[in-house]
Amino acid sequence: MKSVKKYYGITLVAIIITAIGIAAWALNATQQKEILVISTTTSLYETGLLDVLDAKFEAKYPNINVTFISQGTGLAIKTAMGGDADMIVVHDPAREQAFLNDGYGVNRKIIAYNYFVIVGPENDPAGVQGLDPVNALLKIKEADDAIWVSRGDDSGTHSMEKRLWIAGGEDASELRNEEWYWERGAGMTATLTMANEKRGYTMCDMGSYLNNYVSGTIDLEILVEAGKETLNVYSAIACDPQNPDLSHVKFDHAMKFINFLVSDEVQDILADFGVDKFGQQLFNPAVEVLETNSDPTTANWIKDFAYIDGTECPTGKRYEAGNLSFLKIAAIQTIIRRENLK
Repeated sequence: MKSVKKYYGITLVAIIITAIGIAAWALNATQQKEILVISTTTSLYETGLLDVLDAKFEAKYPNINVTFISQGTGLAIKTAMGGDADMIVVHDPAREQAFLNDGYGVNRKIIAYNYFVIVGPENDPAGVQGLDPVNALLKIKEADDAIWVSRGDDSGTHSMEKRLWIAGGEDASELRNEEWYWERGAGMTATLTMANEKRGYTMCDMGSYLNNYVSGTIDLEILVEAGKETLNVYSAIACDPQNPDLSHVKFDHAMKFINFLVSDEVQDILADFGVDKFGQQLFNPAVEVLETNSDPTTANWIKDFAYIDGTECPTGKRYEAGNLSFLKIAAIQTIIRRENLK
């Protein structure tokens, strides 16, 4: 009996030692991982795309643990400017240009696009169905029984909305004081939910709309379709380690992620993402369209809207980019486009 007890005692000790060893190994493995912090938009996060990309990237680079901070583009950029992120993935070319010019970012690369749409109740009380986005907004403003719900969060979607109001001769900062104009001050799902509850109108990216419509969160209908005026372009930018306030950022890891985003593997994921569940892709891959000009109309729209000084990334804002290439418009085309935009 004593020998049996002794045997079980030795076995128990061996098990405990083994368990401690495994736990120590796991803890050590976790501690050895470096964290890559990416400040990004709610539309990419809420659709589940980032979860897919996270798993693929970490399988490829097991020593890197990716952490996403999901918020509107304005806040996403401020987070990176404050040194709390290593890179950004956002969708507001004007702000991206300022981020580069102010010395916070380098190696900007366009990765994907989709479109904004205006959605509202099926009965369409303002009668905007089929109109262009600017006239649709003006008609909603003039209607007696229509409600507009704005993101109101300084996001890329909010910026697009404000640009459309300006094109119609209106100022969103003044409209916000009117009873029919509501501001949610939150992400796309929360904004769509409010619009749905109030039977109002709002603007959202196609990915967020399909994600919420198919899941049953909303029953709003697309009333103003996608087009050139509502193009939505996503770009990735590494934080600039040359900036003394950002010298701590994990630049090499950020560049790995940017190269990962433009790889054939991820561009193929974008082409297929959402098709099974929603019947169409939520985000369109941009790299091949721009490199091969396979869809000249869309390629030109992206260049007109999202290129900075005729290129994805100005020459002075490129830093240790390795094999990452940056597309540009031919010099004569740049001059023509500038004249057309005046």
